Order: sequence, then structure tokens, then C-alpha cells
Amino acid sequence: MAETAVGEVLAELAALEDPRAREVNERHGDDHGVNLGKLRALAKRLKTQQELAVELWRTGDTAARLLALLICRPKAFGREELDAMLREARTPKVHDWLVNYVVKKGPHAEELRVAWLGDPDPVVASAGWALTSERVAKRPEGLDLAELLDVIEAEMKGAPDRLQWAMNACLAQIGIDHAGHRARALEIGERLEVLKDYPTPPGCTSPYAPVWIGEMVRRQEA
Repeated sequence: MAETAVGEVLAELAALEDPRAREVNERHGDDHGVNLGKLRALAKRLKTQQELAVELWRTGDTAARLLALLICRPKAFGREELDAMLREARTPKVHDWLVNYVVKKGPHAEELRVAWLGDPDPVVASAGWALTSERVAKRPEGLDLAELLDVIEAEMKGAPDRLQWAMNACLAQIGIDHAGHRARALEIGERLEVLKDYPTPPGCTSPYAPVWIGEMVRRQEA
């Protein structure tokens, strides 16, 4: 049944292909042409279907994998399965959705966070840092924040883009949520100047950590 359904779903995804959407997505490193609003609408109609999600993931198609992540049951995946999926997820959106919509909601998040954090593959390591940012914000107990800042201070400046972005987000999260470490987080951000010149649209907050921390703290105190 899932096999037939896969063909039908792939046909629907093909019908949603839009050259303008592909152009926008490719600028962000994502090789598909499906509008994400339409993709979410399709997922809402299909509802949760774990077997179909697994089959869609196996196609290797980016739009199919994004859909799979929306209709799967996060707690149904094993640790090794999630690790293999992350290592296959080379486009930014698939990587982000896998971490945020699946790994974070499953029982293996902490074990994978620790395993991925020191992985030699910077894309895999970036997932470890994304999960660490989540813990910094929501469950910081047991984390050595000073040690995390040591690693960020030593490695962020020279890290590849995806890893650098994830480490920078963790730096900002520490500064925002933990007043005792805020001064050091700001000092590291100011000295390293990572993303200082990142083009930021009007009305949006810069990802440059000192600006980001300052704005979020201001909002909390307002």
C-alpha cells in the first residue's frame, strides 16, 4: 500500500513544482521547487503516516524528504536510524527540519547531541550545536556553559559556515538566557566579529551575537 501511495505522492509533488520557488530555494542551497506552504498543506491532508514517511525519505528527493519529516512519528525512529538520516541530509532545509521537527521531539535527542557535537563532519557537528542551543534555553542543568564558551571562543571564527552559524546561535543563546555568562558571551562576540556584517532586512534582528543578545535581553526586560 505504501508503495502505491509513494507514487501518488511523488506525482503530487511533481505537479507542485514551481520554477520561481526552485529559484528561491536554490539560493538557500535547497534543490527543490515546491512552495513550502503548499508542501505543509499536503502534509496536513496526508496526516501522520510513518510507513509512507520512511518510503518518501528513501527516495532521496528533497521535497519528498521534507514531506516525510512533516508526516512521520518522531518517536518511531531509532538512534542509529536518525544518525544515518542526518548524515544523508545535505540540504539545509532537510537538515534543519530533521533536527527541529524529529530529533528534538524523540527520545534520542540528548544522546545524539553529545555524539554529534564533536563529530569531524561540520554539518553533523552543527546539528549537535543546534541541540545544545535548545538545552541552553530550556534545560541547562548539567551543561558546562563556561566550557561551551571556551570551545566557541577557540573554534567558531574558523569554522565552516553551517557549523559557525550553529555555534554563533549557541553563543547568543547563552548570552540571552544566562546573565552570569552574558558579559563573556558579549566579549567573545565582539572580539570574533562573526556575522557582524551579515545583511539583515529592516525589522529583523542581526545574527551578530552582541546585537542579537542585546535585543533579546531588551525585549525580556521591557
